[in-house]
Amino acid sequence: MPELIARSRQGSTLQRSGFWLAGAATVTVGLALLSAPARAQTQGDDVVQQSLPGEGAEAGGVSDEALRAGAVPVPPPPPDAPLPEVEPIITAEEFNSAVPELSAEDDPELMEPLESIEVFERRLAEQANSPAAEGEALPAGAPALADQDSVEEIGDAPVRDAELAAPLPPLEQFEVSPVQFAEQEEADEADSRVTYVVEVNGLAAADDQTDANLADMFEDLSALEKADGEAANTAMLSARLTEDSDLVKTILASEGWYNPQVRTRLDRSEGEGALPMTAVIDVTPGKRFTFAEINVEAEPTVPPGLISDNLALQVGDPIVAERVQGAEAQVALTLPQNGYPFAEIRERDILLDQTTGEGVYTLPVKVGPRARFGGFETEGDLAFGVEHVETLARFERGELYDSRKVDDLRKALVATGLFSTVSAEPQPTGEAAPEGTEYVTMLVKQDAGPPRTIAGSAGYAAGQGFTLEATWTHRNMFPPEGALIVHGVAGTQEQGAGVTFRRANAGRRDRTFELLAEGLRTDYDAYNALTGRVAARVSYDSTQIWQKRITYAYGVELLGTAEREYDFSVGERRRRTFYIAALNGQLGYDTSDDLLNPTRGFRVTGLVQPEGSLQGDFTPYVRARLDASAYFPVSDDFVLAGRARVGTIQGAERSEIAPSRRFYSGGGGSVRGFGFQKLGPLDPNGDPIGGRSLNEGSIEGRYRFGNYGVVAFLDVGQSYESTTPKFSDLRYGVGIGGRFYTNFGPLRVDVATPLDRRPGESRINVYVSIGQAF
Repeated sequence: MPELIARSRQGSTLQRSGFWLAGAATVTVGLALLSAPARAQTQGDDVVQQSLPGEGAEAGGVSDEALRAGAVPVPPPPPDAPLPEVEPIITAEEFNSAVPELSAEDDPELMEPLESIEVFERRLAEQANSPAAEGEALPAGAPALADQDSVEEIGDAPVRDAELAAPLPPLEQFEVSPVQFAEQEEADEADSRVTYVVEVNGLAAADDQTDANLADMFEDLSALEKADGEAANTAMLSARLTEDSDLVKTILASEGWYNPQVRTRLDRSEGEGALPMTAVIDVTPGKRFTFAEINVEAEPTVPPGLISDNLALQVGDPIVAERVQGAEAQVALTLPQNGYPFAEIRERDILLDQTTGEGVYTLPVKVGPRARFGGFETEGDLAFGVEHVETLARFERGELYDSRKVDDLRKALVATGLFSTVSAEPQPTGEAAPEGTEYVTMLVKQDAGPPRTIAGSAGYAAGQGFTLEATWTHRNMFPPEGALIVHGVAGTQEQGAGVTFRRANAGRRDRTFELLAEGLRTDYDAYNALTGRVAARVSYDSTQIWQKRITYAYGVELLGTAEREYDFSVGERRRRTFYIAALNGQLGYDTSDDLLNPTRGFRVTGLVQPEGSLQGDFTPYVRARLDASAYFPVSDDFVLAGRARVGTIQGAERSEIAPSRRFYSGGGGSVRGFGFQKLGPLDPNGDPIGGRSLNEGSIEGRYRFGNYGVVAFLDVGQSYESTTPKFSDLRYGVGIGGRFYTNFGPLRVDVATPLDRRPGESRINVYVSIGQAF
């Protein structure tokens, strides 16, 4: 929940965020400390001297002998020392007159000399050895100072407790008895728990003035609501109530109420069967603050209103934190998109007037120089050099700087799959450019990642069986972006392997060149083939990062294939060998919103393949196919999708065309409910033999809930021996499917059955794949 920090003023007093400073009068008292090098105490004939720390002969001070002789002169102050004149508080005469005179007659003991330490200790020992006074018991144990030692030790003290004098028992015999405390009543935890309900009053008054639902915001974030009406004790409930009080203030401040009054209390119910406690929050929103002024402090821009036109705040609007932050974010985006790569949005200032409920908003902006694209530099662990970076960029030197083009370059670098981390940042050069601008250099920092990848996939479809595919890829074996791909397929009806060289971004952005060599064995009901193929292809295709509106591809291929098919002249299958050379061209137009899971838009793709047989006389013909699909969102969760396909082969009889190059219908990507390639002309054994034309159509209703979805579909189609589709003898398949949506596309499982099922056709057909059917 956004929150703005504002300063406020009330009346003529200006309050700013910061510190309040308070002055205090300080009274200094000076003390004059006088110290003497030694002090002496006279006891009879003895003199006891005590030296201050750090003094004496050992410390470099005055010796004890000098002290005893009184030969310690006190140096007078220097003659020119400025001594302050101190006026005495009282005179010496007044002090002496106030002190009472003492004489031997008043107290003779005061005039006697003090006894020495030795005499004092001896007297104490004699008193300890003297008989006890009447009514007193004799001391236990030996008397103190019985050893006549002048130094008192611990053992000399009278032992008045025999237990203390007794020896301690051995550690292994020492017994510890638990300390017994007085029993205390402990409340049962279940009895201490409290239940409660929450009551918020007054928030609706603010809710009616804003588009945001403040009550829902409170319920989503409230500590009271999250606990489901239970607390361990009243103290915990009170703490939650205090926390939610601050939450209400924060919610109101985010929508422009900066001076609300929030009061809380706990209402208790009395008596048996009492209702839960009520945690009450009473809210008085107060005045909602609005903008009185909107000021931008910035250098001039080109065009002049670049900042103010994109700062979507108006005088009179409420001061809503989310709107303010959104408006500032828009300015932060707009400036780099219009030639200011180093613009900075500084900290806003909002001055609130409590008396009027208005605020003055000031936004300082550091615009920086207006810039144009210059050159490129790259550093780090390089996957490729600066020349290939220039190929990926969709801007040239001299173009006005636009951060959207920089983002596009950054995405293109990431899409190569060659980096652990990569960045593209503008660097100032100070080099002058036209129209008062300056050039910036794009610095690309590279950190090349592991270039090798192992991937695999699996699938199942009726008529095709199980299929496992695996690939090993070195994405940058031939820099820049020259990949070597080794792939293999192992399935119940298809096996093969191949090698592909692929150059991504070949000479220009998003263009791919591929050179392929593979061998494949297939065993379908329509034909059995051993095929070797060499092909080259240039394509401009959509990717997961960039789905392009227009795509194209063109190429050439040579193949030799030995295929077994039904020979009507002899009434059995026999193997024939075909050598084929082919060109191909493809053009697509795509307005859909997603490659694997489209929900709106349409697609149209046309394919033309001129080719011919090379054995014997050259026999040219043309294969052509047109595919179209459309997607219509009925609601956020439900999409209607439709597909149509027509195809034709012109210029050759069916027998002159290799079985693998003919048209077939039926299967997961065609007409579900039927086996793979099962629709169309059949031989006497009921196996498909393919045709020279086809037509197909599908309609789906796709419903999604969370990461799951269900699909109901109806497919229709047929292939024909003629060169043009007849739209007759159409076969229909109906079914239902499930979808599990992942970050790389939906996983698809479809179950279908044919309508008007004929002998030999399966009742149920299952299809598993990735992505929608179309």
